[in-house]
Amino acid sequence: MTAIETDGGGITDQDIPRKKLSGKKIVLFIVLPLLIVIGGGAAVFFSGLLGGHAGEHGEEHAEQPAAPAYTGPPVFLPMEEILVNLNTQERRPVFLKLNITLELMRPEDQAAIQGVMPRIVDTFQVYLRELRPDDLRGSAGLYRLREELQMRVNAAAHPVRIKDVLINEFLVQ
Repeated sequence: MTAIETDGGGITDQDIPRKKLSGKKIVLFIVLPLLIVIGGGAAVFFSGLLGGHAGEHGEEHAEQPAAPAYTGPPVFLPMEEILVNLNTQERRPVFLKLNITLELMRPEDQAAIQGVMPRIVDTFQVYLRELRPDDLRGSAGLYRLREELQMRVNAAAHPVRIKDVLINEFLVQ
């Protein structure tokens, strides 16, 4: 039972003030979640997770078909000897003498590599001068050095790629 009287000066249902949703509450509880859901759906759609917009244009940007793989004898390109001083905290300088041969993917790449050889030597010099003697210790250090040098040659000679970096002489003194 309700204790609402209509005749005796009591309070009626019409006298109770009703709270309306303020503009801030509408934005906070309705508009903001709606925007988050719509924005998230659009992000998923355009990222291609649902096979939408990004997936349709993937065919347009497909890479050119690769040239047939070279199956002849390996092609080697010897580099000039590199002599750099290593990064040490000591007063006595420590030198690295390095003799490298590049293994190319195909014979036609030799002219392209020769054309960018000054850039390759420069990137090697900058990288090697920052090495410490401890970085070159053991077979793991030598393996990391080969990987880094190969990555730097491929970056300098892009789009031509080399197959491997062969270390002929390696002397830390």
